[in-house]
Amino acid sequence: MVGAGVGGLTQALALAKAGFEVTLLEANESLTTTGAGIQLSPNATRILQRFGLADSLARVADSPQQVVCRHWQTGAPVSIQPLGVVAATRFGAPYYHLLRADLIDVLAEAIQREPSVTLHCNASVRSVVQIPEGVEVDSSAGTFHGDVLIAADGVHSSLREAIFGEANARFTGQAAWRLLVPRSALNDCDVPAETGVWWGPGKHFVAYPVNQGRSVNCVCVVEAKQWTEESWTQKGRAQDLAEDFKGWHPNLQGLIAAADPAEVRQWALLDRPTLDRWYSGRVVLMGDACHPSLPFLAQGAAMAIEDAEVLSVCLAEDIEPAAAFRAYQRLRQPRTDYVQRASRRNAGIFHATGLKAWARDRLAPWAGDRVTAKLYRFDAGRLARQHFNR
Repeated sequence: MVGAGVGGLTQALALAKAGFEVTLLEANESLTTTGAGIQLSPNATRILQRFGLADSLARVADSPQQVVCRHWQTGAPVSIQPLGVVAATRFGAPYYHLLRADLIDVLAEAIQREPSVTLHCNASVRSVVQIPEGVEVDSSAGTFHGDVLIAADGVHSSLREAIFGEANARFTGQAAWRLLVPRSALNDCDVPAETGVWWGPGKHFVAYPVNQGRSVNCVCVVEAKQWTEESWTQKGRAQDLAEDFKGWHPNLQGLIAAADPAEVRQWALLDRPTLDRWYSGRVVLMGDACHPSLPFLAQGAAMAIEDAEVLSVCLAEDIEPAAAFRAYQRLRQPRTDYVQRASRRNAGIFHATGLKAWARDRLAPWAGDRVTAKLYRFDAGRLARQHFNR
């Protein structure tokens, strides 16, 4: 396997639980923790719980009580969807906020307990050669052989480009700000235990507590005319962020003012065309390497986690790799296509103005419940096992 982010670590754990020997290569010198906060919905947490991570996740995660969509100026609720105990009871698993670093730590500790998983950091892939009996990977940490190769190296996947050709990214006309604000730096700014989504003309602002309430993760999306770089770590100017959200609710102004200017980040939101095939020979893609989605449903990590369980179920069948990969794509593509489409659609919904915003606000409670039920009830592993009559 290549890539030890959330998807790659979950995939390694899933394969180990299924009885496979796994070699995991990570290009960075250590496991990366870029990106501040992350949301895990019940469709993802039920899988991680099946892998034995329930207690580890509960120790580091925040459990929001609701997701509230609010008016950008007044803060008045437009739509409220219950989470917390209500969601855990309804969907059979919790909804969590947590730091990405904490999730990486939980997954890394889990694979360290699996003797069948070997992790190599500082292992940049130089070449991949498919041979009759498997795959040979030459990396800066040595040469490795395996029956199959799983590419979990993210949205900038070099393996996808090397094996499937370059897929030029398209700028969506939107850019995102990210900031992590210590609660201790806030004065009168109220941040309840919820996923707060503030809808406004051409922009939206997401804020939720992480790190057991000690920090607030913020993602703020604005419409932009052009962009040349896609990065999780590009520095942004705090004064530009403040200008972008001038006139918005005082709570949001307080969050922006309390952020450390040196830690404010900005990145472009780019889209890529859908792949017709997710595999070639004995090499297969998963997660963002395969089906990246815009961050308007908070489902990017969840899709990678779902992929991991389904791919491990398919590979555990006594069939040729190509047959396992075909089954994996057939089981996953309708789901990931839906998430990609819905995420793109939400960009317009969140930023609507005039009559569109008026209609959105009246339909939001019904539409929000319908979408969350479709997302959160889905059990990817059970669907895969049913496919193979297991």
